[in-house]
Amino acid sequence: MSLGEAIRKRRRSLGLTLQTLAKKIASDPGNLSRIERGEQNIGEAQLLKICEALNCAPSSLFQNNAPANPIQKLDSQTFARWFRLAAPYINTFSNKTFVIAFGGELLDEDQFTALSHDINLLTCLNVKIILVHGARPQIDQRLKEKKISTQLVRNVRVTDDLSMEAVKEANGLIKINIESTLSSSLLNSPMAGSDIKVSSGNFITAKPLGVIDGIDMQHTGEVRKIDSAAIKKKLDNKELVVISPIGYSPTGEVFNLTMEDVALKTSIALEADKLILLIDSDGIFNLRNELLHEMTLEKAINLYKSISKNYPKKHELININSNDLDLLDIAIKASEAGINKIHLINRHIDGAILQELFTDDGVGTVITEKALDAIRPASHNDVKGIHKLINPLEAGGYLIKRGKERIDHEIENFFVIEHDNKIIGCAALYPYDDHVEFACFAINKNYQSKGFGSKLYNYCEEIAQEKNYKYLFALTTRTEHWFVEKGFKEENIRKLPKKRIESYLPQRNSKFFIKKL
Repeated sequence: MSLGEAIRKRRRSLGLTLQTLAKKIASDPGNLSRIERGEQNIGEAQLLKICEALNCAPSSLFQNNAPANPIQKLDSQTFARWFRLAAPYINTFSNKTFVIAFGGELLDEDQFTALSHDINLLTCLNVKIILVHGARPQIDQRLKEKKISTQLVRNVRVTDDLSMEAVKEANGLIKINIESTLSSSLLNSPMAGSDIKVSSGNFITAKPLGVIDGIDMQHTGEVRKIDSAAIKKKLDNKELVVISPIGYSPTGEVFNLTMEDVALKTSIALEADKLILLIDSDGIFNLRNELLHEMTLEKAINLYKSISKNYPKKHELININSNDLDLLDIAIKASEAGINKIHLINRHIDGAILQELFTDDGVGTVITEKALDAIRPASHNDVKGIHKLINPLEAGGYLIKRGKERIDHEIENFFVIEHDNKIIGCAALYPYDDHVEFACFAINKNYQSKGFGSKLYNYCEEIAQEKNYKYLFALTTRTEHWFVEKGFKEENIRKLPKKRIESYLPQRNSKFFIKKL
């Protein structure tokens, strides 16, 4: 029995649901479900919380555990295929600037070592990294030890003189631990042979947050200025920069800042290519609890307003906690300020950053100012991409073979759909008097069944209508049902336009579908 199975067995024996246990340990039900299925690692701190909620000792959950299965060796073909898919991203991300922000919970639950391996890999790929960490649980622990109570106003701590000492202690220790982990070169680990230079400093000028809701926030501040020139100098020197949520006034006063404010202002000041926020859940969910892998800025704003309107009154019906809601707000502000892409990724998933950045689907939510997909007329620069798309269909006999020269010659008839600046689909419109043929339709297999085909078809139909064609037709050997769903009707092949009949190949036995526009 695995550790996850032991947790599930114990939970069920107590009559607890996943939601109930998650509430007891202030976690996400989805994360607990993955832990129980063995799909997600569990840190020591999180395990202790679970054991406390389940009223059992950690040892009791390990007693019946079988030895962990060794990691399966990736077969060479799978590895080669994955590496080829990742290659375009590796090239794209080289020399780009990423700000990665995470709360102190990630450090408190022993998840930073795994994250450091992924950061090491990104650094080796020539990505410029700035890490912004939080410290709330560590500060809470020190305040508890010192028996000091503090107040939260709008989820921000009021920092008096006594609590400020705890803030300094917690941030100092966190910075030391982060630098130590990133500087290590552990044998038999992804860090082996690494030579990462880690840098930190007083990059932040801060000012008092002032009075909020009638309460003086005292030593709690906000970012006034980021010394972007100093940070860029460190990055250009191949150094990884670590920034703590601590700021200083020109007169030497120290302020306790929020990780969210520091991450936002740093990414804006550096004009970062990406802001990556590690959150508690799989990403951002809509009000129907559906995970949104992509959101435009406009949709993100509307969703934030809807969630805020119902939170916390109906928080049990909304799959987001207050911390992640704050991070969604930060993501929106970053997008409004011009950051191209903001990623919100589950901190509990090992390798989540790599999966999000180097795979087509990703594992979290990405927010962009405009939609990632776009449809446009093809250009001569697209010939290679179009040929690559249709080549498998030609090899399977589904499309008539077209060489690159023919595609280039007919390029004015083609349209392409892009996703994240990569061509994922194509189609062509060939005119015959008052008829126009919808042809050479292909969608990358990794993007099929996601609505891209319908978007491209609808675009082409609108073009045909704008040019006042009366009929849209298609010849197909395998997708007849798809055309019927679009309003086409099958007709006798003899009703094809006369010029099209001349080039029709009877041996293909293609069916003729037509739609009146």
